[in-house]
Amino acid sequence: MAMRLENHKEEVPFAHYAQRFRALAPEDALSRLGALRYDGREFFLRLLGREYAVSHAECAFRALDGGSVPGLPTQTFLLRYLLEGRDVPWGGSWKTFREMPWGEMYIQPYTGRVLQRAAYGFGTNVARFSAACRQLGARELKHGDAGFEFDFLDGYRLQLLVWAGDEEFPPNAQLIYSDNFAEGFAAEDRVVTGDILISTIKAQL
Repeated sequence: MAMRLENHKEEVPFAHYAQRFRALAPEDALSRLGALRYDGREFFLRLLGREYAVSHAECAFRALDGGSVPGLPTQTFLLRYLLEGRDVPWGGSWKTFREMPWGEMYIQPYTGRVLQRAAYGFGTNVARFSAACRQLGARELKHGDAGFEFDFLDGYRLQLLVWAGDEEFPPNAQLIYSDNFAEGFAAEDRVVTGDILISTIKAQL
């Protein structure tokens, strides 16, 4: 009997991409993703400083540091990366979400899911936000009331800037992407990228 999927929002997309991933030819992924490692059984990915192995046959994730594996949304994102991602060199510049293709179309959900979530999650306690980012090994920036740069995934980088609220202005945040995100990721995946970063930082608070 087939397993019944109860959490459709997370489990159905994961099951769809897991089925595609099991049919993926490893050489296809390796040809698109030059930094990707594969030992004949597992692919190896480094996301926000943690390395994960993904078995090709079982589509099972494990953390090489012995810790917990990410949730299904992050696993689905990584499967999409293995299936469709490609290496795009960083040109040295940075872009906001709005400045990238389809950014204007997705700016409203992006603002709610990413910018407001970061602003009210971190701008109300900048000290704790900074401590959490340092724990993740992020590089401190001289922008905002607190700002940090992260190595996200295989040459793709993110900068998260936070401003504390006061009596006149609410807290604010901005997420800036290395310019290779414009070609390397679809707009929907750039939104998920922000979700993953914020959730990872929140887990350290």
